[in-house]
Amino acid sequence: MKLVIAADHAGFSLKEEVRAYLTKQGHEMVDLGAYSGNSADDYPDFAEKVGEAVNNGVASRGILICGSGVGVCVAANKIPGIRAGMCHDTYSAHQGVEHDDMNVLVLGSRIIGVKLAEDLVKAYLGANFTNEERHKRRLAKIAALEQKRAL
Repeated sequence: MKLVIAADHAGFSLKEEVRAYLTKQGHEMVDLGAYSGNSADDYPDFAEKVGEAVNNGVASRGILICGSGVGVCVAANKIPGIRAGMCHDTYSAHQGVEHDDMNVLVLGSRIIGVKLAEDLVKAYLGANFTNEERHKRRLAKIAALEQKRAL
């Protein structure tokens, strides 16, 4: 699978570990930064890069990482069409895709370690949207909320 991945300075180290793991698993990775852990960057910039890449078809799914995960999650969900979920357990990582068609996995580098991050991305990438009517109905309501509040 082709994936986009990005992190701010706080998530840089975990991003590098996750990127290496996924590359070893045969996934094609598009790294949108940060490219060092020492920069004075801002997490909304990376959320925008991943969100736009997913919306523009660069990849069907993305991964975002910051210190807690909260900042990039909030920022990514401001982008219409992005359904980002912060996951620190494998159930949420696969259920978010199966029920909510989550297209961006968010991780907190100061919350989880490398092994759990690997388990989470494995669960996320192994899941598919169930396409059940109740889930499609709920996603349509989310799309309506986005449309209603579009600038």
